[in-house]
Amino acid sequence: MDAFYAAVEQRDHPELRGRPVVVGADPRGGRGRGVVSTASYEARRFGIGSAMPISQAWRLCPDAAYLPVDMEKYAGVSAQVMEVLRATTDRVEPISIDEAFLDVTGSRRALGTGEAIARGLKERLRAATSLTASVGVASNKLVSKIASDLRKPDGLVVVPPGTEASFLAPLPVRRLWGIGPRMEERLMKAGIHTIGQLAAQGEAVLERRFGTHGHDLLRLARGLDEREVESHSSEAKSVGQEHTYDRDTADRAQHRRTLLGLCDGVARRLREQRLQCSTVTLKHRDEAFRTVTRATTLPAPTDRSDALFDTAWALLERLPAGKVRLLGVYASSFGAARQLTLDLAEEPEAKSADRVRDAVARRFGDGALTRASLLVYPERREGSRRRSDRR
Repeated sequence: MDAFYAAVEQRDHPELRGRPVVVGADPRGGRGRGVVSTASYEARRFGIGSAMPISQAWRLCPDAAYLPVDMEKYAGVSAQVMEVLRATTDRVEPISIDEAFLDVTGSRRALGTGEAIARGLKERLRAATSLTASVGVASNKLVSKIASDLRKPDGLVVVPPGTEASFLAPLPVRRLWGIGPRMEERLMKAGIHTIGQLAAQGEAVLERRFGTHGHDLLRLARGLDEREVESHSSEAKSVGQEHTYDRDTADRAQHRRTLLGLCDGVARRLREQRLQCSTVTLKHRDEAFRTVTRATTLPAPTDRSDALFDTAWALLERLPAGKVRLLGVYASSFGAARQLTLDLAEEPEAKSADRVRDAVARRFGDGALTRASLLVYPERREGSRRRSDRR
């Protein structure tokens, strides 16, 4: 889908159509701490893009409409999109809330050529959602993904089989998967600016410069990608929460309170969904906006708050001390939780406490019962924003 979050807002608010729209954190007059989630195409003309600091977006275009992320609404529209896709073929592999790979090989007899299927798909998506989509038609994932990005918005690019390498040749190397700013810089220093120039390199030359990654780069540059479309269930791959500080802080006690609150929230959502996780991931962003993630596998699946916290805290302590901008905790590698007992007295004390907090939250709302260590006096209360994410 094209500029998905922003397009949904422009659809629902006609007064925003034709205007620069930025969906993400509150810019607070240029003093905001978060990032841009999606920018409309009108906003992109000012140089605003996804993951850009919201304060920088404000400086580039203070007159844009800045809107908060409404995940519940976007998830509803995403469900409509995926329903249309699955009506076309059962071979659908979602890769984000608004993007997916489709294998339409089995649909061609009934629906026509790949191009005809793509045109019909675009029409059905517009009819169902009043939004535009850009589609790439090709023989593999790599080329179809690149093709879908070339003529946004409302684009359709068809790459006939056998022409993959010639299609890719004039494009800049950064279009290839796995080539970020650092790899692009290394390639450009070697005089390699386009995918065609990369494809013309000898494998031995690339392996000397880039090690075993050189072989993969060469295959990508020649348009070779043998991965199949893998259908996935609609269940979440991870459950997580993040916390962005209004002021970068090196205070470990503050970090501890943050992780406790995040782990309580994540664990409660696991229990609500009758899930237990085997993997805990810590997300850490420092004052220089450098982001790292660290993960560990648990000895046994869990939905306990304390178990998540102990793991997340241990991961944080392994990172260098310094000012922190953002912390996040994610749980993944799910299994179904065992049947819950009706007698709290039969449960371990820590698990019983979790159940009690869950029950109080259901009855009186979030925050009605909390840890004493999370209470902060008003004059010391840390300004923050918290964002939930389900992927």
